[in-house]
Amino acid sequence: MLGGNGECVSLPETDWRLLRSVHRAALDRYCTRVLEECAATIRGDAPSPHDRYLRLFRMLKERDESIAAAFDDLRRSTAIQRLAAMITLGVVTDEELNRFSAPTRDSAKLTADLSR
Repeated sequence: MLGGNGECVSLPETDWRLLRSVHRAALDRYCTRVLEECAATIRGDAPSPHDRYLRLFRMLKERDESIAAAFDDLRRSTAIQRLAAMITLGVVTDEELNRFSAPTRDSAKLTADLSR
């Protein structure tokens, strides 16, 4: 994480513990969303079961890439990038985000904004 003067600042311990907690809740939210999308795709209006299968397969491939970017390889050195990806996916609540220190929150928001 970069500080206001461009210097490298380590993630505070409190933010690291909070991120690990938020990570679990955000992953559950994202998986619930994906499962609901799967159910809708399966029930969808595609003309054949094979077409629905292909739509489901493509969707899961895309969601798998998103889940990897946001939730895999959680380490202190990847914390801001993972939090930013969770913000981009819309699975971190405002209440959760506001519990992070201002430097962590601002860095994650900036990274999320740059990735959109």
